[in-house]
Amino acid sequence: MKKYINFKKAAVAIALASAVVSCNEDKFLTVNPTGSLAQAQLVSKAGVEGALIGAYSMLGAKGYSRFAGPNNWVFGSILGGDANKGTDPGDYSAINPIQRYETSPTDGDLNSAWNAKYEGISRANNVIRLANASAALTADDKKRIINEAKFLRGHFYFELKKIFNSVPYIDETVDYGTGIEKIPNSPDFWGKIEADFKAAYDNLAETTSDAGRANKWAAAAYLGKAYLFQKKYAEAKAIFDLVIANGKTANGQKYKLLDKYADIFNAENDNHAESVFAVQSSMNTGSVNNSNAWDDLNYPYNTGSNGPGNCCGFFQPSFSLANSFRTDANGLPLLDGSYNTGANQVKNDYNVEANATFTPDAGNLDPRIDHSIGRRGIPYLDWQDHPGKAWIRNQAYAGPYSPKKYVYYKTQENTLTDGSSWTRGYATMNYTIIRFADVLLMAAETEVELGNLEKGREYVNLVRARAANTAGWVKKGGNPAANYVISTYTSAWTNQATARAAVRFERKLELSGEGHRFFDLVRWGIAATELNTYLTYESQFLTTMFGGAKFTAGKTEYLPIPQTQIDIQGKDILKQNAGY
Repeated sequence: MKKYINFKKAAVAIALASAVVSCNEDKFLTVNPTGSLAQAQLVSKAGVEGALIGAYSMLGAKGYSRFAGPNNWVFGSILGGDANKGTDPGDYSAINPIQRYETSPTDGDLNSAWNAKYEGISRANNVIRLANASAALTADDKKRIINEAKFLRGHFYFELKKIFNSVPYIDETVDYGTGIEKIPNSPDFWGKIEADFKAAYDNLAETTSDAGRANKWAAAAYLGKAYLFQKKYAEAKAIFDLVIANGKTANGQKYKLLDKYADIFNAENDNHAESVFAVQSSMNTGSVNNSNAWDDLNYPYNTGSNGPGNCCGFFQPSFSLANSFRTDANGLPLLDGSYNTGANQVKNDYNVEANATFTPDAGNLDPRIDHSIGRRGIPYLDWQDHPGKAWIRNQAYAGPYSPKKYVYYKTQENTLTDGSSWTRGYATMNYTIIRFADVLLMAAETEVELGNLEKGREYVNLVRARAANTAGWVKKGGNPAANYVISTYTSAWTNQATARAAVRFERKLELSGEGHRFFDLVRWGIAATELNTYLTYESQFLTTMFGGAKFTAGKTEYLPIPQTQIDIQGKDILKQNAGY
């Protein structure tokens, strides 16, 4: 088992899961049920540390809807046009209306995702209460534990802000048993998120004993991201400057871009120097619950023993995303949107039978396409060449591509995977919530918005130069598997609009399929334009999936408040988001 947090305390954490909400005990039986933990145990050092592990465990949202997963594959990537649901119309059909921007407030998975975030918040709040009440902790331990919990609370509220925008804010001062738990929702809690990340930045150490814990610099990066989402560019620049110059991982590595793009998504390389903060996973613990279970559907379909997972064909990259990796004669992306037109469209095997001859695209491509998308005729990690339609459940419905990031290698099967459950697709691979390339591109965006165009170009070029590193390209017979042509921006950026377009497109390419795209489009204010263009293009091929679908400005930037929550609290307490 890979050690990221001291899982020897996991039993305590599990026991604490039922005790994360503070209650007025006078309203309940005064005799503790068999197997419960007394307050004296909860405020012991082991008890508080166990409660903190329980709060960390909610990052993976195991036991809740797959929508609640930390990688936001539905809310961030599918809604952002990186991918579609995949598989066929009848499998996990609850995603069908969501990808068409027709989400219903009554959707049960939506409610489960809401509950998962608030369970994480509840656990973080409980940690803070227990730590403050504990006489068994040293001052240093108390400071560390409280501020790790604040970091986690900041993360969960950031997720709620991105997804729902307007939610109730509940901190450790609220006693849920006093009858005041009905708190109205509001969009005005950015300051609370900032305060949690600022406290964590000010009070956490640079390094920790366990690589999976939050540290000072993860908090700093998240604080900068919170500033950026609010367009507080000067504040964001100041913090990103510090992170880039001084930041290091919890295990003491100076932040840097890895030499090989592929190594970011390799379980053997988890907690690397590019990982600012990641959700940990582990294997051979006696339960697949410790794996990256949020991705258990997101493998090619029907691979047998010659491919990973053997189920289930979800999360198929879009035509538009594949086309976005087209480069011009100089190795630069097509920022004018022409990647979706004429010969710029990437050749694919849509409607080509598996036993028919097919030759992959021979034009100029950014090499990140073949680290991000499984496409026919190109090596699929170390398994085999992607066979095309044979690995797609319903190509006419969902297109010709397979997911490729966060997929395990053949050489890792049964060592970094667990086939004891219903699918072989349980693997031990961290999901990186923030990585250093993301930080560099957020910093580039900040510089461009402040008018520092050349500094923005410098940061983007660092990311592009790594992508151009030939050691990281997909190989076939010892040679590059496609015509990879990529370069940095050699001409000075003198126009802010062009610089802005370049930074935004670089985020699309570098971070595709990692759960960021939809939230980026919304915060930039261009979601309606970009996504309706996407729907128009994709519906030419995937009529059943996207025909008649529309993104509605002023509504679909955020998902609806779950109707179950409104019913519980009362419509006078929770107000539904506009348009639902």
